[in-house]
Amino acid sequence: MTEIYLIRHGETEWNVQGRFQGKLDSALTDTGVRQAEAIGRRLAGLDLSIDAFVSSPLRRTRQTAAIIAGSANLPAVQCDDRLAEVSLGSWDGLTHIDIDAQWPGLLDGSTPFDWFFRSPDGESYDAAFLRIESWLRERQGVTVAVSHGLVSRIIRAAYSGLSKAEALSLPVPQDVIWRLSNGRIEPLSVS
Repeated sequence: MTEIYLIRHGETEWNVQGRFQGKLDSALTDTGVRQAEAIGRRLAGLDLSIDAFVSSPLRRTRQTAAIIAGSANLPAVQCDDRLAEVSLGSWDGLTHIDIDAQWPGLLDGSTPFDWFFRSPDGESYDAAFLRIESWLRERQGVTVAVSHGLVSRIIRAAYSGLSKAEALSLPVPQDVIWRLSNGRIEPLSVS
Protein backbone atom coordinates (compact mmCIF):
# COMPACT_ATOMS: atom_id res chain seq x y z
CA MET A 1 0.00 0.00 0.00
CA THR A 2 1.16 3.52 -0.80
CA GLU A 3 0.43 6.31 1.64
CA ILE A 4 1.74 9.87 1.46
CA TYR A 5 1.74 12.46 4.22
CA LEU A 6 2.12 15.76 2.39
CA ILE A 7 3.28 18.89 4.24
CA ARG A 8 3.77 22.46 3.11
CA HIS A 9 6.76 24.30 4.60
CA GLY A 10 6.10 26.60 7.56
CA GLU A 11 5.33 30.28 7.12
CA THR A 12 8.26 32.32 5.79
CA GLU A 13 9.22 35.97 5.95
CA TRP A 14 8.25 36.38 2.29
CA ASN A 15 4.87 34.69 2.87
CA VAL A 16 4.17 37.45 5.40
CA GLN A 17 5.37 40.15 2.96
CA GLY A 18 3.30 38.79 0.06
CA ARG A 19 6.41 37.94 -1.98
CA PHE A 20 6.27 34.93 -4.27
CA GLN A 21 9.27 32.78 -3.57
CA GLY A 22 9.31 30.29 -6.41
CA LYS A 23 12.88 28.97 -6.52
CA LEU A 24 14.16 31.75 -4.24
CA ASP A 25 14.10 31.45 -0.47
CA SER A 26 13.41 33.24 2.75
CA ALA A 27 13.68 32.04 6.33
CA LEU A 28 10.86 30.58 8.40
CA THR A 29 9.18 33.01 10.77
CA ASP A 30 8.63 32.15 14.43
CA THR A 31 5.12 31.11 13.38
CA GLY A 32 6.61 28.87 10.68
CA VAL A 33 8.86 27.20 13.25
CA ARG A 34 5.88 26.60 15.56
CA GLN A 35 3.88 25.17 12.63
CA ALA A 36 6.69 22.72 11.83
CA GLU A 37 6.99 21.72 15.49
CA ALA A 38 3.23 21.08 15.66
CA ILE A 39 3.38 18.98 12.49
CA GLY A 40 6.23 16.95 13.97
CA ARG A 41 4.23 16.30 17.13
CA ARG A 42 1.15 15.31 15.09
CA LEU A 43 3.18 12.92 12.95
CA ALA A 44 4.77 11.39 16.05
CA GLY A 45 1.28 10.86 17.46
CA LEU A 46 0.24 8.90 14.37
CA ASP A 47 2.82 6.23 15.24
CA LEU A 48 3.61 5.46 11.59
CA SER A 49 6.21 3.15 10.17
CA ILE A 50 7.70 5.53 7.61
CA ASP A 51 9.61 4.19 4.62
CA ALA A 52 10.73 7.51 3.10
CA PHE A 53 11.12 11.09 4.29
CA VAL A 54 11.58 13.46 1.34
CA SER A 55 11.83 17.19 0.93
CA SER A 56 12.20 19.81 -1.73
CA PRO A 57 15.84 20.95 -1.81
CA LEU A 58 14.90 24.56 -1.08
CA ARG A 59 15.97 25.92 2.29
CA ARG A 60 12.49 26.63 3.66
CA THR A 61 11.42 23.02 3.16
CA ARG A 62 14.70 21.58 4.47
CA GLN A 63 14.38 23.78 7.56
CA THR A 64 10.78 22.61 8.05
CA ALA A 65 11.83 18.97 7.56
CA ALA A 66 14.64 19.30 10.13
CA ILE A 67 12.22 20.71 12.72
CA ILE A 68 9.67 17.97 12.02
CA ALA A 69 12.37 15.31 12.36
CA GLY A 70 13.17 16.66 15.81
CA SER A 71 9.72 15.57 17.03
CA ALA A 72 8.91 12.52 14.91
CA ASN A 73 10.75 9.25 14.38
CA LEU A 74 11.68 9.67 10.73
CA PRO A 75 14.34 8.22 8.46
CA ALA A 76 17.01 10.61 7.18
CA VAL A 77 15.50 13.21 4.85
CA GLN A 78 16.27 12.88 1.16
CA CYS A 79 15.97 15.90 -1.14
CA ASP A 80 14.19 15.50 -4.46
CA ASP A 81 14.30 18.30 -7.04
CA ARG A 82 10.87 17.24 -8.33
CA LEU A 83 9.34 18.55 -5.08
CA ALA A 84 10.83 22.05 -5.54
CA GLU A 85 8.38 24.90 -5.92
CA VAL A 86 7.21 25.96 -9.35
CA SER A 87 9.55 28.60 -10.73
CA LEU A 88 7.95 31.92 -11.55
CA GLY A 89 11.05 32.87 -13.52
CA SER A 90 11.76 36.58 -13.30
CA TRP A 91 8.74 36.92 -10.98
CA ASP A 92 10.43 34.92 -8.20
CA GLY A 93 10.76 37.21 -5.17
CA LEU A 94 8.25 39.78 -6.41
CA THR A 95 4.84 40.88 -5.16
CA HIS A 96 1.67 41.32 -7.24
CA ILE A 97 2.33 45.07 -7.20
CA ASP A 98 5.90 44.54 -8.51
CA ILE A 99 4.64 42.25 -11.27
CA ASP A 100 1.87 44.63 -12.32
CA ALA A 101 4.31 47.56 -12.41
CA GLN A 102 6.90 45.74 -14.53
CA TRP A 103 4.47 43.82 -16.78
CA PRO A 104 1.42 46.08 -17.05
CA GLY A 105 -1.74 44.23 -18.04
CA LEU A 106 -0.20 40.76 -18.04
CA LEU A 107 -2.27 39.72 -15.03
CA ASP A 108 -5.52 41.16 -16.43
CA GLY A 109 -8.20 38.49 -16.54
CA SER A 110 -6.30 36.08 -14.33
CA THR A 111 -7.81 34.40 -11.31
CA PRO A 112 -6.26 34.37 -7.83
CA PHE A 113 -4.75 31.02 -8.79
CA ASP A 114 -3.88 30.83 -12.50
CA TRP A 115 -1.71 33.97 -12.55
CA PHE A 116 1.27 31.85 -11.40
CA PHE A 117 1.59 30.45 -14.88
CA ARG A 118 1.47 33.76 -16.77
CA SER A 119 5.11 34.57 -16.11
CA PRO A 120 6.88 34.93 -19.46
CA ASP A 121 9.85 32.81 -18.33
CA GLY A 122 8.39 30.68 -15.52
CA GLU A 123 7.65 26.98 -15.41
CA SER A 124 4.47 25.86 -17.13
CA TYR A 125 1.73 23.95 -15.35
CA ASP A 126 2.24 21.00 -17.70
CA ALA A 127 5.98 20.82 -16.98
CA ALA A 128 5.38 20.99 -13.22
CA PHE A 129 2.62 18.37 -13.49
CA LEU A 130 4.89 15.95 -15.39
CA ARG A 131 7.73 16.14 -12.84
CA ILE A 132 5.30 15.71 -9.96
CA GLU A 133 3.49 12.83 -11.67
CA SER A 134 6.87 11.13 -12.13
CA TRP A 135 7.57 11.53 -8.39
CA LEU A 136 4.15 10.11 -7.48
CA ARG A 137 4.63 7.03 -9.70
CA GLU A 138 7.76 6.10 -7.70
CA ARG A 139 6.06 6.15 -4.29
CA GLN A 140 5.90 2.90 -2.39
CA GLY A 141 5.06 2.31 1.23
CA VAL A 142 4.62 5.26 3.60
CA THR A 143 6.19 8.57 2.57
CA VAL A 144 6.35 11.87 4.43
CA ALA A 145 6.97 14.70 1.94
CA VAL A 146 7.71 18.37 2.68
CA SER A 147 7.06 20.66 -0.25
CA HIS A 148 5.41 23.94 -1.29
CA GLY A 149 2.03 25.54 -1.93
CA LEU A 150 1.76 25.16 -5.71
CA VAL A 151 3.46 21.78 -5.72
CA SER A 152 1.11 20.55 -2.98
CA ARG A 153 -1.86 21.54 -5.13
CA ILE A 154 -0.44 19.74 -8.15
CA ILE A 155 0.47 16.60 -6.16
CA ARG A 156 -3.08 16.35 -4.86
CA ALA A 157 -4.49 17.00 -8.34
CA ALA A 158 -2.30 14.36 -9.96
CA TYR A 159 -3.18 11.89 -7.21
CA SER A 160 -6.93 12.40 -7.53
CA GLY A 161 -7.32 13.29 -11.22
CA LEU A 162 -8.37 16.92 -10.79
CA SER A 163 -8.33 19.44 -13.62
CA LYS A 164 -5.87 22.33 -13.64
CA ALA A 165 -8.59 24.79 -12.49
CA GLU A 166 -9.60 22.47 -9.65
CA ALA A 167 -5.96 21.91 -8.67
CA LEU A 168 -5.09 25.58 -8.50
CA SER A 169 -8.05 26.38 -6.26
CA LEU A 170 -7.10 23.80 -3.60
CA PRO A 171 -6.24 25.20 -0.16
CA VAL A 172 -2.59 25.20 0.97
CA PRO A 173 -2.53 25.88 4.71
CA GLN A 174 0.75 25.56 6.55
CA ASP A 175 -0.77 23.78 9.54
CA VAL A 176 -2.28 20.71 7.88
CA ILE A 177 -0.89 17.34 6.90
CA TRP A 178 -2.57 15.91 3.79
CA ARG A 179 -2.90 12.11 3.92
CA LEU A 180 -3.11 10.57 0.45
CA SER A 181 -4.22 6.96 0.77
CA ASN A 182 -6.48 4.53 -1.09
CA GLY A 183 -7.36 7.17 -3.69
CA ARG A 184 -8.58 9.57 -1.00
CA ILE A 185 -7.13 12.81 0.35
CA GLU A 186 -7.77 13.65 3.98
CA PRO A 187 -6.60 16.76 5.87
CA LEU A 188 -5.10 16.08 9.28
CA SER A 189 -5.25 19.26 11.33
CA VAL A 190 -2.35 19.95 13.66
CA SER A 191 -4.04 22.69 15.70
